[in-house]
Amino acid sequence: MKEKIIQVFREFKEQRVLVVGDVMLDAYYFGRVDRISPEAPVPVVNVSAKDRRGGGAANVAVNIHNLGAEVHICSIIGNDREGQYLKHIFERAGIHTDGLIMDPERQTTVKTRVIGNNQQILRVDEEDLDALGRNIEIKILDYVKSRLYETDVVVLQDYNKGVLSKYVIQRIISACQDADVPVVVDPKKENFFAYKGVTLFKPNRKELREGLKTDEDLQDKRSVEKALLELNEKIDANQIMVTLSEDGTAIFSEGTTQFIPAHPRKVIDVSGAGDSVISVAALCVALNLSPAMTAELSNLAGGLVCEKVGVVPIDADLLLTEAVEVIP
Repeated sequence: MKEKIIQVFREFKEQRVLVVGDVMLDAYYFGRVDRISPEAPVPVVNVSAKDRRGGGAANVAVNIHNLGAEVHICSIIGNDREGQYLKHIFERAGIHTDGLIMDPERQTTVKTRVIGNNQQILRVDEEDLDALGRNIEIKILDYVKSRLYETDVVVLQDYNKGVLSKYVIQRIISACQDADVPVVVDPKKENFFAYKGVTLFKPNRKELREGLKTDEDLQDKRSVEKALLELNEKIDANQIMVTLSEDGTAIFSEGTTQFIPAHPRKVIDVSGAGDSVISVAALCVALNLSPAMTAELSNLAGGLVCEKVGVVPIDADLLLTEAVEVIP
């Protein structure tokens, strides 16, 4: 198995990936909390460091690039400094930005997190959630179609920020099916059932529960299996992989659900874990790996980034080392 896993990581570097979805800029203030404000019962953070990173679909693109693949990003940014900084992040990482479309009618999404004593204290969101204009949607679709014959897998990363409308989703899936390119999806509840016929669909437990509008808490294997069967009847995906936090991952394929347990972790921050999971899953799908191997590697990736503060992309060498050690 060790040699097989090493070969998989080598082949990751040969893949060409197109990421389509909501990009955002993640801004951070890091510091210490030693007192409560005299003005209001809130902590005072003495800031010692600041940082800005790619979030959302941007983080997925960076994750996949870190695993060695060639990445093109297709999304919307505003005509603002934040959008230009996101473009700079992509270019610095070696991610292709020819599909990054500037929309002067929108602002670039920014999430600002305040971290005190290694714990998130506050998040401030700046965003525009209005629907895209049809002319912008057409630009997205034209770009996606132009790339498909040089793409091994398409990732649809949905954060309900407007890029992936039903119109765009359905037309991208149709174009990918015509070009025989697999599609993997990280959904949100707004268009949960619009992703019919995709290759791999990856909600987390909360998204699965909300999407199905079920009263089940999905805390046991039987209820998860039932939910995945119900979901498959609605979206008919080749594979459905649901992340279950401390309970690991479940993957459904060909009528059967396999459960992959979580590995012991010192969880510090779960931000960005889903991005790492879908990034690894996309490359596994591109290589046509088994559902079990896809779930194993994706599960490890999500767990590793939870040991870091903030949204942090996966370290490919660290993931490979752990995969070789723990995957039977």
